Amino acid sequence: MKRATLSAVAALALTLTTSFTTAAHAETIKVGVVPGAYAETIEALVPEAKAAGIDIEAVEFTDWTTPNVALDAGDIDVNYFQHRPFLDNAIKDRGYKLTDVGAGILANIGLYSQKHKSFDEIPQDGTVAIANDPVNQGRGLLLIEKAGLIKLREGVGFQGTLDDIVENPRNLSFTEVEGPQLARVTGDVDLALGYPHFIAASGLFDPGSGLLYSGIDDLRFAILFTVKEDRKDDPLLKKLVELYQHSDAVRQAADKAYHSNDKLYTLSWQR
Repeated sequence: MKRATLSAVAALALTLTTSFTTAAHAETIKVGVVPGAYAETIEALVPEAKAAGIDIEAVEFTDWTTPNVALDAGDIDVNYFQHRPFLDNAIKDRGYKLTDVGAGILANIGLYSQKHKSFDEIPQDGTVAIANDPVNQGRGLLLIEKAGLIKLREGVGFQGTLDDIVENPRNLSFTEVEGPQLARVTGDVDLALGYPHFIAASGLFDPGSGLLYSGIDDLRFAILFTVKEDRKDDPLLKKLVELYQHSDAVRQAADKAYHSNDKLYTLSWQR
């Protein structure tokens, strides 16, 4: 009995020592996110990351410019809000030395109307709200072209802008809006580009009510874990991505954030 008791005490002491050692050596990673699924999945990872020796500090931004400014300045360690074409455009425009260390959620985009039930109902001289940044505007225009409402200049792809519309038979007028704010203006226009994660976060309407969505063929738009180039081989940041991609809590949080609707998102690392 004494031997068993001593063994149990020793085991407990070892467990406590290990726990304190892990806590003492826990490293903090500041992760820049935007509201909705990205922030919620990062928050869901906190307990698992802590158990693995990483303290996650989520830093929330409400726009698509500041997260890269903060990362470049070293105010955060990684951001998780942008896809490859957006990142490439930011690097080209601002000269950032940024790269990615892994992919996360592929957030589909959609076309939404709170006034009409089909594209056939979009009226002559109707109004359309679309993202104001170059890459997401082009992505939205491709979806509007797919809906049969416009035709773009041949070959422009996701780099198209409003100036690349060569056919607009209904004489639609376009209003450019900051991407995260599109959900708030959807009720004021005939048609709006929408991001399901922002719509879900806003609670303004059902993100599953879109008339048309992008899909897995948009894999280049998977959201990236972006870091400064000089930290691309940082094992701590790679560990963060590995934990994220293997976490059941992350998968459950993503499913909840997207209302359990697989039309709205894809876990890109599983493709």
